[in-house]
Amino acid sequence: MSRPATRFEVRLVAWDEAREALASVRRAVFVVEQNVPEDLEWDEADAVSLHALATADGVPIGTARLLPGGHIGRIAVLREWRGQGAGNALLASMLAAARERGIETAVLNAQVQALDFYRRHGFAAGGDVFLDAGIPHRTMRLDLTRSGRSAPRD
Repeated sequence: MSRPATRFEVRLVAWDEAREALASVRRAVFVVEQNVPEDLEWDEADAVSLHALATADGVPIGTARLLPGGHIGRIAVLREWRGQGAGNALLASMLAAARERGIETAVLNAQVQALDFYRRHGFAAGGDVFLDAGIPHRTMRLDLTRSGRSAPRD
């Protein structure tokens, strides 16, 4: 499949406002592509989280969420949009929102294959590898009080 030439935008949304769009991306990436069981993908945290939605020409292409305590998760970008900056933009929007809320440490559980992506944003891995929905993960943290920068280091 060829790469889309369209630019994307990221906006912050509530679950109730954009549930269908957010769910369509997460279903495509986590449930279909990564075989996460449907009953593990949806939880009560969706309703209390701030979400980021990336769209291109109004079509959902990526998601992320920020829980009230500073945990970032459910970052997903449709396959054909990967490598074009959507993941960077989604993570940057979650880090900015966390800082605005006075959160001092951002935490996420990164899939092992994505550790370098998060390291480029300043996250450091800690603890052992663990399985979440059968996928190897590590916990990562970022001290939000040390730097206002959330762009990749590359």
